[in-house]
Amino acid sequence: MNRSNGRNLRAFHGLIFKRNLSSALASQKRFSDKKFFNSNNEDVGVVERLCRANKFGEAIDVLCGQKLLGEAVQILCRAKKPPASTYCNLIQVCSQTRALEEGKKVHEHIRTSGFVPGIVIWNRLLGMYAKCGSLVDARKVFDDMPKRDVCSWNLMVNGYAEVGLVDEARKLFDEMPQRDSYSWTAMVAGYVKKDQPEEALVLYSLMQRVPNSRPNIFTVSSAVAAAAAIPCIRRGKEIHGHIVRAGLDSDEVLWSSLIDMYGKCGCIDEARNIFDKILVKDVVSWTSMIDRYFKSRRWREGFSLFSELIGSCERPNEYTFAGILNACADLTKEDLGKQVHGYMTRIGFDPYSFASSSLVDMYTKCGNIESAKHVVDGCPKPDLVSWTSLIGGYAQNGKPDEALKYFDLLLKSGTKPDHVTFVNVLSACTHAGLVEKGLEYFHSITEKHGLSHTSDHYTCLVDLLARSGRFEQLKSITSEMPMKPSKYLWASVLGGCNTYGNTDLAEEAAQELFKIEPENPVTYVTMANIYASAGKWEEEGKMRKRMQEIGVTKRPGSSWTEIKRKRHVFIAADTSHPMYNQIVEFLCELRKKMKEEGYVPATSLVLHDVEDEQKEENLVHHSEKLAVAFAILSTQEGTAIKVFKNLRSCVDCHSAIKFISKITKRKITVRDSTRFHCFENGECSCRDYW
Repeated sequence: MNRSNGRNLRAFHGLIFKRNLSSALASQKRFSDKKFFNSNNEDVGVVERLCRANKFGEAIDVLCGQKLLGEAVQILCRAKKPPASTYCNLIQVCSQTRALEEGKKVHEHIRTSGFVPGIVIWNRLLGMYAKCGSLVDARKVFDDMPKRDVCSWNLMVNGYAEVGLVDEARKLFDEMPQRDSYSWTAMVAGYVKKDQPEEALVLYSLMQRVPNSRPNIFTVSSAVAAAAAIPCIRRGKEIHGHIVRAGLDSDEVLWSSLIDMYGKCGCIDEARNIFDKILVKDVVSWTSMIDRYFKSRRWREGFSLFSELIGSCERPNEYTFAGILNACADLTKEDLGKQVHGYMTRIGFDPYSFASSSLVDMYTKCGNIESAKHVVDGCPKPDLVSWTSLIGGYAQNGKPDEALKYFDLLLKSGTKPDHVTFVNVLSACTHAGLVEKGLEYFHSITEKHGLSHTSDHYTCLVDLLARSGRFEQLKSITSEMPMKPSKYLWASVLGGCNTYGNTDLAEEAAQELFKIEPENPVTYVTMANIYASAGKWEEEGKMRKRMQEIGVTKRPGSSWTEIKRKRHVFIAADTSHPMYNQIVEFLCELRKKMKEEGYVPATSLVLHDVEDEQKEENLVHHSEKLAVAFAILSTQEGTAIKVFKNLRSCVDCHSAIKFISKITKRKITVRDSTRFHCFENGECSCRDYW
């Protein structure tokens, strides 16, 4: 059949058999007088002539070759006893297209036509039902088969294993009169897919001891995946040895699995050795190796390998871009992320791919919300992750109105929000103090959107109420929530108590936190500060003594900023930076101007047994103040500054940077552990609500 005829036949797909089956059968006696297809096409004419000659089997074969399954099944109803090859063709097309209903019609025709199928057709029926996901029908075929071969057993075992019914699959596997490598592979792969890697490796080891049972490339690939999932380097190396001895170590797909296994087991150098042996590296190999470097926090090597990929003949795919952008987000390397974005644009990346959502996430985590918005606005149809990242970005950057606006746009687009989306929506309300709005969204999760409340949703709501000082309402919600309060919820309660001086509830929250994570220094420090603010010096002293007795130390605050693509890290009271003296001198000058503007140091946060003058001096050496001062000294007037911090901003630093932004006429963005603070002209985007 030539190409032109093939095109014409496909063009008439949908015009074939316009009459329903009953009318077609009723008109069979008049078939010679009417056209079967509404076309004069030569190929259609072939089918018509075959049908007129009652050669329905041959007509069906022609239609199966064109994947015109519906039409082929209709003609089947005219055929009394088509040959076995016709049934085989029909079942094969049903299987390939996952056409369960048509497959059932073919099966019914086999039963009613009096045709006695052989083992091949039985197996094809069994395989068709399994591929279509109808395991009930598949098992009925399996049970009805007068005779089964190893292929029959394999199809049923694999059918169960594919959908995670490994117990049923194993029961059949153990009953098999004989097994081949496919039998073992189906079962090992099923265990891996069901997240039971130990069982997979036990079965793989058993296979090694069975005579004439040689693993193939798929068996060992599943075994390697099992070793990676545990992870167990000893077993992984054993399997690697089996691969070499079996002569399977030339398969490059298997090499990618080995790279992944060694990487997940923490043996990055071994993974790189295998990677370097691959002569023709595909994008999967490159992406796997780059990802392993990033997962092991070997950032420099990961970025370097990505540069090598750019210079190779291979082109990164969406998985590669997602990995590199996530690394940029984790390290807040916006400049590098922008370069990757530029490269993606030059090669014409697919705006529908999930790499777009990684771009949005990278920009939001780096504090560039406008670029994140630009990416979302440029997507023909943003996915849920992109919408959610942008909403979260606006929430963290102190723009709750924009966050809620984009949530409305998400709903209007027809995209259904998930529980993560509502976490970001509730966070927007929390950071802005929109209590009533937050309660409205919280209740809409179940009432309007049909989702269930998660622990994260309750944590956000409690955080909102705690920040607003609505402790009675907070206690009512925590007592009625269907799950046990998490450490994050109690930490939110403790934070609210710190703000409003609620010592009694703070003690209750602290006791819960001590049970969950007794080694977390934040709870001890917060309670000590609450006691100090309340003038309860004896309790404050006991809390700090308790910290010393159990060996809990406060995590040091560190802040960093990038100047001319070089990262500068500052730790509180660390004097190692070459410009340290100049930085402190500049801060002391600023402090004088700040006091003239009305700045009052929050000395209550410093240990009570230190002189007031020393308390102020200690506050000067906080890491984010050092980073901000360094950035001002190292850039031209009017240059915007970005500083990142590993902990939550303290009250004094937050107050001081507001004054610094006004005095120096700089826009200063500080990202702490919870959100972005955009300081400009003496004000912060969080509106002093963080």
